[in-house]
Amino acid sequence: MPETFTLYVLNGPNLNLLGVREPDIYGHETLADVQALCEAAAEGARVVFRQSNHEGLLVDWIQEARTEADALVINPAAFTHTSVALLDALKALSIPVVECHLSNPAAREAFRHHSYVSLAATGVIAGFGARSYELAVKAALGEARKRAEAAARSS
Repeated sequence: MPETFTLYVLNGPNLNLLGVREPDIYGHETLADVQALCEAAAEGARVVFRQSNHEGLLVDWIQEARTEADALVINPAAFTHTSVALLDALKALSIPVVECHLSNPAAREAFRHHSYVSLAATGVIAGFGARSYELAVKAALGEARKRAEAAARSS
């Protein structure tokens, strides 16, 4: 069992504009605020926190997480509804994956109701604003610890 878990938190397009873009939907917290919230919720786990507006870079980071992370939280933003590439990359992972959204996509426009990412996610947390990340971090690390304990028992 690893002494310190590593958690990747990946953020998709336009999340660099948190606090500025549609604060009535996404809140007033900035991405830096969300990063601080994730680091606090991780309770000592190493957090690799990244954001990109580019699908291919997110795919590269997901592939990197395959060998470098114990769990992954991803807010794919608009790529949630369009990216088979993210889905395919996530399907190559054997670590817990928690899909995270600030708003509740199911309560928004119809085109936001479908998530490709959910097909590869261990679970989904949505609709709690920045607190969604806190809940997602705790869930992802909890799953990683559970898997590490099960692996240690079976060794």
